[in-house]
Amino acid sequence: MRTLLKAACVVGFDGRSHVFWRNGEVVFSGNTIEFVGRHFPGHVDRMLDYGQAVICPGLIDLDALGDIDSGVLGVDNGSKFENGRLWSEDYIRRGPQEAYTLEEEIFKYRYAFSHLIRNGITTALPITSMYYRAWAERYDEFAGVAAVAGELGIRAYLGPCYMSGTTIARAGFTPGQLWDEARGLAGFDDALRFFRDFDGTHGGLVRGMFAPDRIETCTPALLARTAAASAESNAPVRLHCCQSAYEFETVLQLRGHTPLGWLEQLGLLNPRAILPHGIYLSGHPAVSAKGSADWQRLKASGATIAHCPEVFIRSGEALDSFGKYQAAGINLGLGTDTWPPDLLQNMRTGLYAARLMEGNSNQTSMADLFNAATLGGAKALRRDDLGRLAPGAQADIVVFDLQGTHLGPIFDPLKNLFLAGRGTDCRASYIAGRCVMEDFKLGGVDLQALQAQADQQFSKLLVNQQARRFDVLQNTPLVQPVFAWTIEN
Repeated sequence: MRTLLKAACVVGFDGRSHVFWRNGEVVFSGNTIEFVGRHFPGHVDRMLDYGQAVICPGLIDLDALGDIDSGVLGVDNGSKFENGRLWSEDYIRRGPQEAYTLEEEIFKYRYAFSHLIRNGITTALPITSMYYRAWAERYDEFAGVAAVAGELGIRAYLGPCYMSGTTIARAGFTPGQLWDEARGLAGFDDALRFFRDFDGTHGGLVRGMFAPDRIETCTPALLARTAAASAESNAPVRLHCCQSAYEFETVLQLRGHTPLGWLEQLGLLNPRAILPHGIYLSGHPAVSAKGSADWQRLKASGATIAHCPEVFIRSGEALDSFGKYQAAGINLGLGTDTWPPDLLQNMRTGLYAARLMEGNSNQTSMADLFNAATLGGAKALRRDDLGRLAPGAQADIVVFDLQGTHLGPIFDPLKNLFLAGRGTDCRASYIAGRCVMEDFKLGGVDLQALQAQADQQFSKLLVNQQARRFDVLQNTPLVQPVFAWTIEN
């Protein structure tokens, strides 16, 4: 079936950059785009006119919130040592527990994928917290996750997270490391098995990736096996890296290299590497290693930085800076990482953070952030058929409605969305040519029912996080209200 979509504005691609088509059209057959422009000359089987809307390529989320987010509990609820974000030594002594059943683990992905689609995201590399796990993710649950992705129709790069250790809270509220290399290597075996069994399944929507947890929680053997598997399968590796001063100094002490230096030694710093968040390199004022060696490594590597501005700006941290990285030729993609799973919001926050760090409004533009959420993500995945509306590309197409009064008078569709829009302005979504959302409703998904179960599971997560705290804090509230409750409460 050949389908024609039209709207007041279409963001097409001319082979070099995105371009606007006023009163434009997008035509696709099956999973492939045939035409972008105006006045398509051929026959179509159906036509949908979205009117006052912008049709654009589906957004690519390189660090997509795949969870019922626990990260929000870090906002004004005390330090991670106090609020149970990290495992305390008391919790480790009692024995770490899974917060969720297998069915609940799979449900959190159904909840997350539904909201990613709802926010205009068509390709996702999901990320979830390991803190409320007994250790890390498993093959059996990811078989279920792949089935959910195929059912909902989202394009997903999947692989169970694995790790050799975790950062813990020691007595005295100081960080330390807990290690179990055997568990890490068994987790890698699960991940390799999943890749071999599921890469390319569900009509090609599900692709495999390798997802070791964090660079400071992985041993040399674990990352060496990851590097070999990635090279053999030509698969992406998504590894959280350069995201804290603690990580930087821990890796430097344990491995004798900066995080990027160690990845280089292991053969992991290459175009297959997707690195959230890339902030703390040598020369950063908060780390001990001076000089620009890491900067030179990153520029030469072809690796991608998955920029997640929203989650870092909450704690007063920012990439220094988007424009500087871009000017150096470093590929930048975007990620949500936390609630809300809204890449439009991350584009806006990323733009403002960049301009604040750069001290001007000339170095980073709205177009740069939009490119990161589309073309940058596609480059990270080495997919020239994603992130653009052009003949031959995958029919991953989203429609953002421009009729909401919160957008104000429309003077430029993308600028209105940047300045006042939200991901839930997404009205329709097509992934590989399949309509997965129309008129703001996901096919076969009851968002209210999803929310009711998510609320129940979040209550279990709160119980688990309370248990992770030190014994002396067990009788103190985990969540600190913005204002004190009145005595009547």
